[in-house]
Amino acid sequence: MATLATSRCADKHCPGERDSSSVQQQLCTSPLVSSDSVDQRLARQKAAQFLREAEKNRRQIEKLEKERTLTAQCRKNGWTDVPGELEEYGKVLEEERHAEKTNLQKQLVKIHNGVRKFQRQLIDVKPTPELIERLKEIMSEVEISINSLKEEQRSCFEELLKEERTCRQEIAAYEKKIENLSLAVKSDPKLPTAPTVKTKPLDRDLPADVRALEAFLLKTGGPCGGWDQYDHQAFLKVWTKHSGQPAYRKEVKLYLPSKTLEEIEQHEDWHQELIYLQDRKREAIQRWKASKHQERQTRIQSQEEVEEAGIREKEDKSQVHQHRTEEERREAAQRLEEWKEEKRRKEKQEEEQRLAEEVQKRRRAKEERRRQLEVKLTVEEQLRLKREEEEEQGRRRIEEEQREMDERRREAVKGIKRFTERDLQKVEAKLQEKQLREKEEEERQRRITAKLKEKVDSHISRDPSRLTRPTKGWEERMKHIGPSGGGPVLQMFHRAVPTWRQGL
Repeated sequence: MATLATSRCADKHCPGERDSSSVQQQLCTSPLVSSDSVDQRLARQKAAQFLREAEKNRRQIEKLEKERTLTAQCRKNGWTDVPGELEEYGKVLEEERHAEKTNLQKQLVKIHNGVRKFQRQLIDVKPTPELIERLKEIMSEVEISINSLKEEQRSCFEELLKEERTCRQEIAAYEKKIENLSLAVKSDPKLPTAPTVKTKPLDRDLPADVRALEAFLLKTGGPCGGWDQYDHQAFLKVWTKHSGQPAYRKEVKLYLPSKTLEEIEQHEDWHQELIYLQDRKREAIQRWKASKHQERQTRIQSQEEVEEAGIREKEDKSQVHQHRTEEERREAAQRLEEWKEEKRRKEKQEEEQRLAEEVQKRRRAKEERRRQLEVKLTVEEQLRLKREEEEEQGRRRIEEEQREMDERRREAVKGIKRFTERDLQKVEAKLQEKQLREKEEEERQRRITAKLKEKVDSHISRDPSRLTRPTKGWEERMKHIGPSGGGPVLQMFHRAVPTWRQGL
C-alpha cells in the first residue's frame, strides 16, 4: 500500500513538474533572460527523461491498481475487515490526490498567467524605466511561484519516501513473521499435539521470548492449545470466574463432559504456560521497541545530518546558480542599455531629420501661401473692377429707366388730362339730354293729369262694404258654376280641448 500511494503521488505530481518545466523554458526563451545552447540541450534531455519516467510510473500505477482490485476481490470471501480497510484507505488516498491535484492546477494556472502577462508586456512597447521595473516585478513573482512550488513538491516527495521506507520495513517484519508461522513443529508428549507441517527454520532476528511463544503455539496446536474454540472459550470463562482455583474443575466438567480431568489439568498447565510466555513476549516487545526507538532516533539523527549536508550543498549550488543568474541579468541589463543607447541615437537622428523636413515643409508652405496671396489679390482686383463696371452699368440702366418712366409719366398725365376733358364733355352732354328728357316727362305728366281731372269727378263717397262684396268677375263666374254651398257656417273646426279645461 505504501508503494502504491507513493507511485500515485509521483504520478500526481508529474503534470506539475512538466508544467513548471515548460514555464521555466518559456522564461528562459524570453528576451531578457538568455542561456547557452548547451544548457538548453541539457534541460531538454532532462525534460525528456522526466517525461519517460512519468509515463513508466503511470503504467506501473495502472498495473498496481488492477492487482489491488483483484486481490481485494479474492480476499473478500475470507477476511471481510481487511478489504474494507483497504477500500477506505484507497478512498482517502483518492480524495487526497484530487485535493492536491486541484491545488497544483491552481498554482500552475497562476504561473501560466504570470508568464502570459510577461509576454504581453513585450509586444510592441517602448523600453522605459517603468516598463523595466514592471517586467522585473513580474519575473520575480513568477520565479517565486516556481521556487515555492518546487520546494513544496520536494518536501512532499521526501515525506512520501520516508513513509515508503517505513512501510517497507513493516512489510519485511510481517513477511518474517509469516515465515516463522510456517516453520516445522516438533511433538511434545506432555502437551496436546497438532498436525505438523514442514516449514523453514525460525528467524534468528526476532527476540528469544517472541520465538519461544511462537514455537510454543506451533507445538501445542495454536492459540486454543489443540482444543476446539468453543471448548477453549468455556474453559476460559469458568477459569476466569474462579480465578484459577482448583474448584473450577467440577464446574468446567459440567460444561465439557467430553473432557477428562487429566485433559483439563493439562489444558490448565498449557494455559498458565501461555500466560507466562505472553508476559515474557510483552516485556521483550517493550524492550525491542525501546531499542528500535533508540536506533530510529540514531538513524534519524544521522539522516538529518546527511540531509543538512545535502541542504548545504543545495544552498551552495543555489548560490552558484543565483550568482550565475545575476551575471546573466547584468549582461542582459547591459545589452538592454546598449540597445536603449542605440535606440536613443537613432531617435535623435530621426528627430533631426524630422526637424529638417519640417523646416523644408514650412518653407514650401510659406511660398505656397505667398503665391496664393498674390493670386488672391489679383482675383480680388479683377473682381473689384468687374463689380465697379457692373455698378456703372446698373447705374446707367437705372437712369435710362428713370428717364423712360418720367417720359411715360408725362405722356400719361397728358393722356389723362385729355381723357378727363373728353369725359367732362360727354358727362355735360348726357346731363343736358337727361334734363331735356325730364322736362319732356314732366310736361307729358302735366298734360295727362290735366286730362284726367277733366274726365273724373273730384267728389267721391267712401263705401266700406265694397271690400266684402264680390267683384264683377266673380259674379259672372258664379252665374255659370253656382255656389258650392249655402247658408251660414254652422261649425268651425279647431284643435281639441282637454276635458279638464273645458268650461274654463
